[in-house]
Amino acid sequence: MAGGTSAGGVSRTTGADGLADEVASLRSRLDRTESVLAIQALKARYAELVDRRFRHGQVVEASELAEAAAAAASLFSEDATWDGGPTLGQVVGRAAIAERLRDTTLVFARHLFVAPQIRIEEDDPDRARGRWQLLSPHRRRDGRDHWMCGIEDDEYERVDGVWLHRSMRLTTILVAPADGAWTIL
Repeated sequence: MAGGTSAGGVSRTTGADGLADEVASLRSRLDRTESVLAIQALKARYAELVDRRFRHGQVVEASELAEAAAAAASLFSEDATWDGGPTLGQVVGRAAIAERLRDTTLVFARHLFVAPQIRIEEDDPDRARGRWQLLSPHRRRDGRDHWMCGIEDDEYERVDGVWLHRSMRLTTILVAPADGAWTIL
């Protein structure tokens, strides 16, 4: 059997065994790549839904708030942990997460998740870990505007082919008052 390496570093083998190994390797790499992209989309959807709880500097009406909170909670596994740190508390289970997200202490927030570090577990391609930097401008119920910067450490699991949060843990790095209130459109 002859073999070699292409310019892209992919091993080129001949023969049925070599071809089967190469296809298996490519399938594994494709699955991991698609998993990373799916987890990034999951986090973007979470941010969209938790921010949907606010409009024009106010909490949306109760039924819309409940709908957004339930939709955000559906992005978690049934027994997931949502941990907002000492200030926001910790809850376990999808129903408790939805309840916690309905009980907002803010009237405006934007969750800007950046710099993802996502690692699919080597021994279990249906589990992953992620770390995100978070910047969140927000307005509290008393009308004061703040910037929050933190880190979210997440665990994910693929359930019936769909990636979900298994746990989400926020570590707040800083909270600073905004110099002058911004205009929320």
